[in-house]
Amino acid sequence: MGEAVSSKRYTPEERTLYREKLAENLELFDTYLRHADFKSAGTIGLELELNLVDGENQPSLRNKDVLDRLDDDYQSEIGAFNLELNHPVLQVAGRGLKTLEAGVAHRLEKAQKAAEAEGLSIVSIGTLPTLTTQFLSDERWMTEENRYEALSNSVIDARGEYVRIELGRDERYRAEFADIAPESSCTSMQLHLQVAPNRFADAWNASQAIAAAQVAMGANSPLFVGRKLWHESRIPIFAQSIDTRTPELVNQGVRPRVWFGERWITSVFDLFEENVRYFPPLLPEIKDFVEFRAADAPKLFELNLHNGTVWRWNRPIYNSGDGGAHIRVENRLLPAGPTPVDMVADAAFYYGLAEFLVGENRPVWSRMSFAEAEENFNACAKDGIEARVTWPKIGRIGVADLVTDVLAPQARRGLSRLNIDKDVIDEFMSIIEGRAESRVNGATWQLQALESLAPDSRQDSPERAEGIRAMMDAYLANQATGKPVHTWEIPTRG
Repeated sequence: MGEAVSSKRYTPEERTLYREKLAENLELFDTYLRHADFKSAGTIGLELELNLVDGENQPSLRNKDVLDRLDDDYQSEIGAFNLELNHPVLQVAGRGLKTLEAGVAHRLEKAQKAAEAEGLSIVSIGTLPTLTTQFLSDERWMTEENRYEALSNSVIDARGEYVRIELGRDERYRAEFADIAPESSCTSMQLHLQVAPNRFADAWNASQAIAAAQVAMGANSPLFVGRKLWHESRIPIFAQSIDTRTPELVNQGVRPRVWFGERWITSVFDLFEENVRYFPPLLPEIKDFVEFRAADAPKLFELNLHNGTVWRWNRPIYNSGDGGAHIRVENRLLPAGPTPVDMVADAAFYYGLAEFLVGENRPVWSRMSFAEAEENFNACAKDGIEARVTWPKIGRIGVADLVTDVLAPQARRGLSRLNIDKDVIDEFMSIIEGRAESRVNGATWQLQALESLAPDSRQDSPERAEGIRAMMDAYLANQATGKPVHTWEIPTRG
């Protein structure tokens, strides 16, 4: 979805030709995978989606004004109250994670200054608690770019009816929308890991196996339009927002476009082939086809654009690049925030644990069914750090205990294998371990703060709305300190 598109809707002729181009791209990719050399520098990268709010912590539809004050490290997102920052790729070894932390903090500070110049603030959070159904039902919510309107039109045209959002935990929410507006509430952090093609399958399988623990430890989306829903509500909201299936197609077992997957893989090609086989194109934009030569890195424009409209939580990325093609895993399941040190701790946990699991003689995905990995993922999205999961040789266990006893030590060993300095490992892993021990992450802090500020308040009540505004004041103040969320104090009334 990073590509600009020329149309807001497409003709049957365009869709037919695009399908032919996809088949050509897939065949070309298969040929290139089998014979070409790929870069495999093991670099990492990060993208971060953010929210703009006004002085009352309400969403502000002025991302264009803020972006006009920023450089190419920043770009628009689908919501006019969203923007995205991109961090350049870097090497993880040595003090790479500290470089990443400093880079994220610096770019957030630049974004904050640009926002302040417009009388606004930047919030790094999974779902902005002050959003309302009324706000998301107003057609002005969307950034005015063809690619966003085309995506929304394609989802609604394919679905043929309104988008329904329905979920609950402590409270419940149900509403219907004429477009994909709820998707704009889902602000995430996306981690990138470049790997050689022959190691991609192991890296992806490992990423799927640990997705549940990542979500549990990093959850930061417990409030959606003022209701206490899943600890990581962003995950089901995102899935429902761009679901092209009617209830009948769901009952038939048609696969969703926001997809955990259904099996462990043996090659990166498996995922691209599934995308073409199972999912009709949403944005059938076509570029002129360039004949493949053995020395070329083919652009595969149509295949990449299609891949960008199948939202796997761990997505394969092919990039032809200027200096040779590379493959990477895009880890898409974490929410934004709360602070740079929190987000880089989440990154350290992911990179270290993935490295460790890929190096095991009997990898965890050979001892765990794919269905168990998906059940763990959904449980951790719902219950966060309080969830229980299934793990090989252990059985049912609280995810925080699993992290303390098993996964954090493994992540430390993986980070050591990546030649990361010991003090860097200690700093970031102590944050993950601190969350597990205290049972505090962004989601639990928000819920505890709201209960302290507006005890026993009911959804849609003035007391709840005021409590959320006060909670957001405290969140922004703590976010400005840069301290990890598990050390934040719970605010009190008065």
